[in-house]
Amino acid sequence: MSQAHPTHPQCRSLPRRPRTWPLLLCAILAALPAAAQQVPRPAAGLSSATWTADNGNGTFTNPLFYDEFSDPDLIRVGDWFYLTGTTMHTMPGLPVLRSHDLVNWEFLAYAADRLDYGPGYRLEDGKGIYGQGIWAPSLRYRDGTFYIFSNVNRRATQVYSAPDPRGPWTHREMKRGLHDLSVLFDDDGKAYAVWGHQDMHVAELTADLTDIVPETEKVVFSKTAGMGEGAHFYKIDGRYYIISANYAGGFRMPAARADHVFGPYEVNEAISRDEAFGLAGGHGLKQTGDSSAIAPPQPGKSAGPLHQGGIVLTPAGEWWGFSMMDANAVGRLTALSPVTWKDGWPWFGLPGNLGRTPRTWVKPKTDKGQPIRVPFKRSDDFSSTALQPLWQWNHVPVDGKWSLTERPGFLRLHALPAASFWDARNSLTQRAIGPRSSPTVALDAAGMRPGDVAGLGLLNLPYATLGVEKTGAGLAIVLFDGARAATRRIALAGSSNTARVWLRADCDFLSEQARFSYSLDGKTFQPIGEPFTMVFQLTTFQGVRYALFNYNTQGKEGGHADFDSIDVYQPTPHGLMRAIPYGQSIRLAGTGTGAGLHADGAELSVAAPTPFMVEDLGLGRVALRAGTRYLTVGPDGRAALSPGPAKEAQGFQWSETLNGELLLMSLATRRYLRIDPATGTIGADSPGAGPDARDCVRFSWSPAAAARQ
Repeated sequence: MSQAHPTHPQCRSLPRRPRTWPLLLCAILAALPAAAQQVPRPAAGLSSATWTADNGNGTFTNPLFYDEFSDPDLIRVGDWFYLTGTTMHTMPGLPVLRSHDLVNWEFLAYAADRLDYGPGYRLEDGKGIYGQGIWAPSLRYRDGTFYIFSNVNRRATQVYSAPDPRGPWTHREMKRGLHDLSVLFDDDGKAYAVWGHQDMHVAELTADLTDIVPETEKVVFSKTAGMGEGAHFYKIDGRYYIISANYAGGFRMPAARADHVFGPYEVNEAISRDEAFGLAGGHGLKQTGDSSAIAPPQPGKSAGPLHQGGIVLTPAGEWWGFSMMDANAVGRLTALSPVTWKDGWPWFGLPGNLGRTPRTWVKPKTDKGQPIRVPFKRSDDFSSTALQPLWQWNHVPVDGKWSLTERPGFLRLHALPAASFWDARNSLTQRAIGPRSSPTVALDAAGMRPGDVAGLGLLNLPYATLGVEKTGAGLAIVLFDGARAATRRIALAGSSNTARVWLRADCDFLSEQARFSYSLDGKTFQPIGEPFTMVFQLTTFQGVRYALFNYNTQGKEGGHADFDSIDVYQPTPHGLMRAIPYGQSIRLAGTGTGAGLHADGAELSVAAPTPFMVEDLGLGRVALRAGTRYLTVGPDGRAALSPGPAKEAQGFQWSETLNGELLLMSLATRRYLRIDPATGTIGADSPGAGPDARDCVRFSWSPAAAARQ
């Protein structure tokens, strides 16, 4: 599998032990691939397996969704939790989801059907609102009404309200814009808002929620107080809390508290910090004037750790946190964190490891079971007369130029004039999903006219498209690689007006590489072009989106393209890329070292890995037994071998980095097992995986029998 970080040199220089295997065998062991727990492509029909955070064993694995869900805001009303997030320039916007357990979510509605404030919102007159539109919403509830307050560039704050979260939602605009606002409905019936960047302002809102009450606005932080932006405003046990996101000095979540809504506030500069689940930073864009080039990842740099979120109290009395992380080209993902209150602060993380969120942990307590469910279907055969809720238009759509009924069972896109895919109207998009996914589009090009280009796009900057082009000479498969500004054409010999093609993009969001292929029979696919590098950038301010498009390059309306289906295949839609090997004997090596856990009677050392039996403790937890003794973590975090039976000191939460490397979190310390590179000792004292393995907390495992071969 692809790995997004190099092996740190410290981890290659572990002290030698007398019981070592030959170096060649150690190298072979370290190089063994971690075979993914893959879901096979369906022999017939469309793929239905999709990412779920629920592991089916009482635990969950972050992220909640492996597609972009940014700037989340979450509330509880009765027994239900409700969630919304940023949708930028895509329409409809502001999805509203609900859940009983914070892990399994269902889609209810979009609060904003469309937002149209001029040609830029419609991709007209050479204008667009990429990276703008709806962002940083604040979701609230009071007296039977749900509210969403949302930012829109160069507009006043938008307010959506509804007695039922399924809608219909009423829309109005405030008299001023409040950057990254959060609203608090206080116990006395008054409403307050906090907004701004670094300094932050607090003011009372008017009763109709359209303006601030005169002379109530107050700046509550200095610009150097460390509060950042993206505020979430709460009142808990009589105290006021503001949780925010700060990027200066590294992504983190500050919090502030006060006894009065206007302060003075005390600041805790980081209740969460450095948690990116071991993901290294990805590719970027290097801007030179009007041109851009792909910049390689920076060694040792982390992806954007958890930031911008808030907290919520469950009916069972548990506190949980939610926040997002910048996960490179796939976009910004939402994660769920256990919250530990200490000294009056809501720390993300567990006792003993405050500020760091476990990637896998026990689900929130509920009074009844919650079946596994996901908010969206990814694949679509377009058999419905309405679009599935996953779909969003790139900017405001042109009604009457697309249809699900003109040819039942197909999505028909009529070609409108555009200079490029970037400018094309009525491109229908869905968020790409990780860690790997492959959209395959079945397209009937019979209705296309000269100048039309239709197909599958990776909407991003740079973008790539694989489509069918119609000219006077006939049809051709065309790949455009925006990173290289290169076009590859393959004429379809003998093509007629009944041409049917299949277009595929195999996207790996760990390596950030996409590979394209096409087929004329839906079975045999031919590769085309070079691998395309995907990035996250701030022009669209979104991750990659899969897009269906049809536009005409001759400055006029063209024909139509009929999309029969899109199949989104996900080979690893589970929290673990490899299943926990319960009841099996395995060997554990430090990733990239060859050396690992070595048991010799009662002695534990770092040397050639020896077999450990994996015992199931429930809830995705294991004990590791060598003979009659168990890997045990003492109060000081040091590991040793001790007699059984297995207790908490012998228990480990089995989880993985986002790249699929094994992490073992001790239930005794809530910290991760690692091999100290300086001393060669083994202990559970690491707060978690970093971006480049320098903490030596990653392990690889292989069946003991296979390792002896």
